[in-house]
Amino acid sequence: MCKLAGKNAQTECANFVRVLHNYNRTHVYACGTGAFHPTCAFVEVGGRREEGAFHLISSSVESGRLKCPFDPWQPFASALTDQYLYAGTASDFLGKDSTFTRSLGPPPDQHFIRTDISEDYWINEGKFIAALSISDTFNPDDDKIYFFFREASRDGSVSEKRVLSRVARVCKNDVGGLRSLTNKWTTFLKARLVCSIPGPDGVDTHFDELQDIFLVPTRDERNPVVYGVFTTSSSIFKGSAVCVYSMSDIREVFNGPYAHKEGPEHRWIEYEGRIPYPRPGTCPSRTYDPRIKSTKDFPDEVISFIRFHPLMYRSVYPITRRPVFTRVNTDYRLTQIAVDRVNAEDGQYAVMFLGTDVGSVLKVVSITQENWATEEIILEELQVFKTSSPILNMEISSKQQQLYVGSAEGLAQVALHRCDIYGQGCADCCLARDPYCAWDGNQCSRYIPASKRRARRQDIKHGDPSSQCWDTEDGKDVEEKLMFGVETNSSFLECVPDHSRPRFAGSTRNQALTSGRR
Repeated sequence: MCKLAGKNAQTECANFVRVLHNYNRTHVYACGTGAFHPTCAFVEVGGRREEGAFHLISSSVESGRLKCPFDPWQPFASALTDQYLYAGTASDFLGKDSTFTRSLGPPPDQHFIRTDISEDYWINEGKFIAALSISDTFNPDDDKIYFFFREASRDGSVSEKRVLSRVARVCKNDVGGLRSLTNKWTTFLKARLVCSIPGPDGVDTHFDELQDIFLVPTRDERNPVVYGVFTTSSSIFKGSAVCVYSMSDIREVFNGPYAHKEGPEHRWIEYEGRIPYPRPGTCPSRTYDPRIKSTKDFPDEVISFIRFHPLMYRSVYPITRRPVFTRVNTDYRLTQIAVDRVNAEDGQYAVMFLGTDVGSVLKVVSITQENWATEEIILEELQVFKTSSPILNMEISSKQQQLYVGSAEGLAQVALHRCDIYGQGCADCCLARDPYCAWDGNQCSRYIPASKRRARRQDIKHGDPSSQCWDTEDGKDVEEKLMFGVETNSSFLECVPDHSRPRFAGSTRNQALTSGRR
């Protein structure tokens, strides 16, 4: 069937594993595309040695439709939590109808739920990026699944169709409606995720297509920091950006006004009518209202409201209202992100590892200066794979100090730091501004905050070797050149640095420049 449909025998008509989650200590749940016939099953791991490390439970084999994509190359997201599988995928062979579902679950609470595909303003041609379990409060009844995706949006007319990035959420204890939205989400809400560079006269440069999401944990597990990789939709202006969001800003948007649309040819406006009780999108909880024990107890007006008002009016903006890193007019685009929090001598820094569509990984740090401006520093650019194969997955292990990079070519392991590449001197090590590295008196080596060595020299914020290295003196090795210029003409003043990231300083003599002589 797959080959008859015109699919490629090698790259499409095979069984590509797209779902692989730990279910319990002894089993994992796996789903594969099955040559456009998705199938799922439980796999026992770590069994008896004579049976091998993996043992497929044949009695558990079932259809993977609505759990796993048909197409091995289609963007897809899933999460398995509390024995429930949440998945954002296409529901048909052609990949046109996209839906977010919940399946599995412990008996007898196996409630299959999905989005309403009869209304395209729920999810329209969705491409799912991530599904994440994030608690909103200390009350487990408020636990939610947040999922990130991009979709085609129509506002006013078909000709205005454009791709926008979204963050959406549903309550974990949603079991669907009683008379309406049966086996459908009754707490589904979504909002636009904006990543843009402010421009003159209010005209911003937008990076509308979300490519990847990474959560950086904080001391408060309810408020991780959200990093997102975005690209432009335009084929003329090619660019990528990294934006950072706070969960408090995301929740504030979901607690704000709803969007309203009179009809297909109308634009979204702010809803100013009466909002039913309980507020649409609220999770049922006995502590909130003893009369509402589940979503089946929601009044009909709540179900009707959320069916036609799933979109929030306000958008979610980055913490700094602009990207922390951008790349424009390059021969590649960013595809993946992994972030590591690193303690340095002068503070904590977020080191970003960014995968590209040409098989390389950028190691980047964004530094906030005193005037709140951000400085982007590319510490390293590493070609991981020999061919220009897009980076498809990245996982980071702070404990092992390794980055695991996956593409169609295979899997690679990359060290988070290679301090020896920064040279053999204190100044070189300091100018590198790599939070992982410091000068220990003999070489540029891994910086460990708890180290008892007192001679560790590092300056990430300013990269000033003169303030850190005892053997460095300002002006000691300055090269002087005598140049002559003609008045009203321009002259090219060349400076070839010895370091990969030097600090530049210049001075002029007004009299000499005026006369053109020294």
